Amino acid sequence: MKISKKESRLRRAKRTRMHIREQEAVRLCIHRTPQHIYAQIISSDGARVLAAASTLDKQVKGQLKSTGNIEAAGLVGKLVAQRAVDAGIVKVAFDRSGFDYHGRVKALADAAREGGLQF
Repeated sequence: MKISKKESRLRRAKRTRMHIREQEAVRLCIHRTPQHIYAQIISSDGARVLAAASTLDKQVKGQLKSTGNIEAAGLVGKLVAQRAVDAGIVKVAFDRSGFDYHGRVKALADAAREGGLQF
């Protein structure tokens, strides 16, 4: 039986999340679709979302021509970092949800670092 691309990504994500859970760290979790990108700051116990941003936010969507590109991911990274810092969160663990650290995922992470998050 052949393992699908999505199953492989979810396996990688599960392994990363278990490692982050052992560290008891607040995590910056992302999700990527062809048209949008989402980012959430999740508490160390995984029960609460402390801050969130996505390309569906009016602040981001109004500034962009397209929401499925690197520019959009950068804006989401800056916005989620700003909201996290406002909530008193500076140090997070980056949960890329099994996606390759490349393209939009990397752009979001770099923008979040520039916005004041440490990971």
